[in-house]
Amino acid sequence: MVLLPAGFSLPPLPYALALLAGGAAVAVGFARRRPPVTARHILSLTPWMALGSTLHVLYGIDGLPAIVAPFGGTAAVYLTTAILAGAGWLAVDAVRPTRVPPVLAGGGLAALVATVAVALRAGLARGTLAPAWPAAGVLLTVVLTAAGWLVLRRLRPAATATTGAVGLLALFGHTLDGVSTAIGVDVLGFGERTPLSQVILEAAAALPTAETIGVGWLFVLVKIGVASGVVVLFREYVDAEPTEGYALLGFVAAVGLGPGVHNLLLFTVVGG
Repeated sequence: MVLLPAGFSLPPLPYALALLAGGAAVAVGFARRRPPVTARHILSLTPWMALGSTLHVLYGIDGLPAIVAPFGGTAAVYLTTAILAGAGWLAVDAVRPTRVPPVLAGGGLAALVATVAVALRAGLARGTLAPAWPAAGVLLTVVLTAAGWLVLRRLRPAATATTGAVGLLALFGHTLDGVSTAIGVDVLGFGERTPLSQVILEAAAALPTAETIGVGWLFVLVKIGVASGVVVLFREYVDAEPTEGYALLGFVAAVGLGPGVHNLLLFTVVGG
């Protein structure tokens, strides 16, 4: 079975080499400086997690300048965003280490707002701007995340207390991915590009409930369940090795938040 999403491709060789060089430089910088990694550092990367998604939306609607467009492709955009965020982190850490979280968050938020504005303007110009369902998706995500976190706090209070806001971010990100996918598939007629996700949707399609409530609900439940399980499993890891634990839990959050933001911004810009 193919595990890579549809449309996955490598950028042209010069861009691939530039990304490899940039990634290696940032990796060496982190290995040498070994900056602290706390919950605040991971949370400050939240705008950057979303920025990669917005860049990929611009890539998909031909909204990036041709000279930099390959950096927004399916494979390249993740490394592009990681290099930008990592380089910014190292630059601030070299000057004022205590200011890394607010400066990193502020820079990422400014870049995110700018790219979202460009995407929305493109949708407005094309006459396809349709924010209603994406807005409903955000609202539903907030409600489901709050409910899921309250249940976790009741059943596994040590896990929620230890992972804190980073655990909550992981749950929110994957809930957003699940809800946005359900809206795209059941309401707006979009397809699912990730093979593993498609397996879940096909399983839901085989159930008698498919004709009445659609197929996305099962994907939402799976995403919430998996994210909740990860939060519980990471309790001991974060407690024993907070640097590694927060970093990996932040990666888990990004894996959900990135696709979720991409879905909702794409739906907003191109309609359905």
